[in-house]
Amino acid sequence: MQLFSFFAVYFVVWWMTLFAVLPFGLKTQAEANEVVPGTVESAPARFRGGRVMLLNTIVSAIIYGAWYILSVRFGYGIDAIPQFYPSYD
Repeated sequence: MQLFSFFAVYFVVWWMTLFAVLPFGLKTQAEANEVVPGTVESAPARFRGGRVMLLNTIVSAIIYGAWYILSVRFGYGIDAIPQFYPSYD
């Protein structure tokens, strides 16, 4: 696998995990009792972008590492997933 392919797969995994990691540790303005006029109550009271990026990088590196070990080292791919529907060949 080429170096560009490694970065491309990691980039896709990173963006997919970003939306799963965003709500970790989120405290809304309603929970903090600090609702700013003109904003919704579910808006974050204090957004910590650096912490979210670091946590997302760690989680995506773990997922990417698992994918790399299973696909490149052990040879598991899409064809290794069991087929649960009938094949009409």
